Amino acid sequence: MAGPELTDPRASRITAARRLVKRAFRARGRQFLAEGPQAVGEALASPGVVQEMFATSPAAERYTEVTATAARSGIPVRLVSGEVFDSLAQTVTPQGIIAVCRFVDVPYSHVVASKPHLVAVLAQVRDPGNAGTVLRCADAAGAEAVVFTDASVDVYNSKCVRASAGSLFHLPVTVGVPAPAAVSALREQGLTVLAADGAGELDLDMAAERGLLGGPTAWIFGNEAWGLPPATRELADAVVRVPVYGRAESLNLATAAAVCLYASANAQRAPGGCRTSATEEAPE
Repeated sequence: MAGPELTDPRASRITAARRLVKRAFRARGRQFLAEGPQAVGEALASPGVVQEMFATSPAAERYTEVTATAARSGIPVRLVSGEVFDSLAQTVTPQGIIAVCRFVDVPYSHVVASKPHLVAVLAQVRDPGNAGTVLRCADAAGAEAVVFTDASVDVYNSKCVRASAGSLFHLPVTVGVPAPAAVSALREQGLTVLAADGAGELDLDMAAERGLLGGPTAWIFGNEAWGLPPATRELADAVVRVPVYGRAESLNLATAAAVCLYASANAQRAPGGCRTSATEEAPE
């Protein structure tokens, strides 16, 4: 642990960290806060991401693996009082550990050059909880990248970071890309671009039957309240809706994204899908 317990919320290190609650300060320093043992632990697994940690004494004793990993990496772990930690925390029930991390987004050119099989594009998604959950779903479904267009929420918003449950540190994320440029570059790499929209002309089952899901695919997900604007819908090769068999009016954004991404993930791994080996022998 670095130095004695900090008890003054106005201490310079605390003030500098607390500023990262605001987007302007995050952007200026290209730093953000990751809160809780899971998020901090996942950040520590990416070398060079965590730059400083703060923990209460009880949390440091409870999450010894996290603090020990930081110490082995030469990352300062500063003990703070409960009052000081509360001035940094963005959760209702803080777990007593928080890290200052550097930005992890990558240039969009890196995403395109990697020739991904599955990409989630968030177009004008404004709710940080939804955005973080979609990021988590994309990670779980095996997507190779998530794109936040220039009109979407800040991926480093504390609620978005928490909702990603560590997935922010698992796969490439790119930010600030205009939707037309994002779609054009992915299509040039051979990806089929599908827009998820409740008013789509195809439902997901029809898209699967027509073979639209088994190849490299980019899914565009729109705003929670008004969906995809016409100009964004027109960028897609097809507009697809998730079928609703019961009486629910619709699915929320994160749930619909999970259904769509997993439909593609399954189709890509089925015989003839883009993730199956062309040289693999069929079973007798």
